[in-house]
Amino acid sequence: MYLSRSAEYALRAMASLARSAERDEKVRASDLAPRIGVPLPYLSKILNRLTVAGLLTSQKGHGGGFILAKSPAKIRFVDVLRAVDFSPRTDHCLFGWDQCDVLDPCPLHHEWTRLKESFEAWARTRTLADVLGHDEPYEPKASLEVRDAIR
Repeated sequence: MYLSRSAEYALRAMASLARSAERDEKVRASDLAPRIGVPLPYLSKILNRLTVAGLLTSQKGHGGGFILAKSPAKIRFVDVLRAVDFSPRTDHCLFGWDQCDVLDPCPLHHEWTRLKESFEAWARTRTLADVLGHDEPYEPKASLEVRDAIR
């Protein structure tokens, strides 16, 4: 599964803004861009789309910047992805076949479909609140679901 550059940058921006929202501080695009490694002109377009989607509010002038429009717990990853028009490609065949579907699947079709479904479920159920409080290094938890998805 790949994310478009816009989708990846939007998730980075929103995760960073969620942390700033904990401190109730607005963040200027010019400060956010180097923090998350996104070119300012590109980030400005993404922030505009997130604002139009109702996920951010912005204030111009002294003391202005961007802040989440809602609580981090109310902003799902799927909302962020939709704001930048991202959705996993359903017509893409990993094997490179022109026609790949349930009736004529490539060798990877069923597993690729499972991965896409897992990703979509993750995006629908996880929120920006899930990224807060994760300052410690990530330690993966071996679960049956994860092991089954890898096999």
